[in-house]
Amino acid sequence: MATTADVVVNKENAWRLDAPSVEGWAKDVRPGPNKHFMVSVDTHLSPPVKLFHERLDKKFHPMLPRIEKGEDGERYIVMPGARPERLIDFMFEGEDLLRSQSGADLNAKDQDGTVITGLQRIADQDMDGVDAEVIFPNGAALLMWSTNNNEMVNAQAQVWNDWAMEVCKPYLHRCNPTAALCTADIDMAVAEIERVAKLGYRVLTLPSKPVFGAHNVSDINYNLPVFDPMWAAIQDHDLAITYHVSTGRDPRAARGNGGAIINYVCHSLSPTIEPIVNMCASGVFERFPKLRAATIEADAGWVPWMMQKMDEAYLKHHFWVRPKLKNLPSDYYRANCYASFGEDHAAIALVEEFGLENNLMWANDYPHHEGSWPHSAPSLYRTLGSGLREETRAKILGLNAARAFKFEIPQTYR
Repeated sequence: MATTADVVVNKENAWRLDAPSVEGWAKDVRPGPNKHFMVSVDTHLSPPVKLFHERLDKKFHPMLPRIEKGEDGERYIVMPGARPERLIDFMFEGEDLLRSQSGADLNAKDQDGTVITGLQRIADQDMDGVDAEVIFPNGAALLMWSTNNNEMVNAQAQVWNDWAMEVCKPYLHRCNPTAALCTADIDMAVAEIERVAKLGYRVLTLPSKPVFGAHNVSDINYNLPVFDPMWAAIQDHDLAITYHVSTGRDPRAARGNGGAIINYVCHSLSPTIEPIVNMCASGVFERFPKLRAATIEADAGWVPWMMQKMDEAYLKHHFWVRPKLKNLPSDYYRANCYASFGEDHAAIALVEEFGLENNLMWANDYPHHEGSWPHSAPSLYRTLGSGLREETRAKILGLNAARAFKFEIPQTYR
């Protein structure tokens, strides 16, 4: 269990403690009696290293990721369908080391070994002021969509779905795991939706691109009516949809100078826009008005721009647009969609101007380095500032997530 004393702020992370003084806040974001209800809608859980080897049929084992040494002497993660990824050994220090060791399925224990909170992550999140979280795959589970073998994807998804619910089941009041689907095969997806709904899931995670690999206009995509059986099953079971960054395609599309930045901005974050535009522009929300869909870890400053551009294309390109919608695409976004952010000043500057108070949700991305854990309070002071209405802060910090992902708000916050 991480405690405040365990957080050694090395000099590279000193900036995380910088925070302006904020005025006009009726409630705080630090742990204490006068705190907002806070939900992190993007966190990660690492399965045991051997989970997939132990639970998958042996016929799938040759397709699992493995580590091999290349001719250059470097170690690579190798798996069918994806280019090898070089393993870089980082010498983590201070709180970077703490983050790299957090987010597993270990129990939180006190000094004499007594379990005190169940999952370690609950104690970690308590320290950060987080009351509940939406949990996504981490580690080896992040690679489950990285193949064109649908049977393999579905088998891995089922392993993750079974294990994550086993771990989180006693804590569903605050730990909301996401169930993975193989969207490249709609019959498989529908069958798994039926199965995970019975297991107790409330949230699904779909890859941002339904078929893994390079762009192919012949591949099925979320705008096409072939997905209607999947949307119908999701709506019937009142499940929320999430699209997490870097899923469904390989984000490592650039190499060389600036590659890390190019891949992050252009090939990880921005492709997450596509599935939401697919749904808003194609009539999905007209046919299935109770669906709820959220982009995760892609931030939200682009949402007003996207809404404007969808409507502009709908009106100015009316002679090409099919189908004709009852409302503008942006109306469906406001009614059915959400976007998560961490530190996104553009999103906060525009949230009230564009009437998106009901659509944005905060996340600390525990335990990833690009997230704000365990310094979410200073991060939120920097990001939310003093300009927002108190009602808007409350919605962004937790109330929107409670509505989207069916969290029960504790009595102490009502």
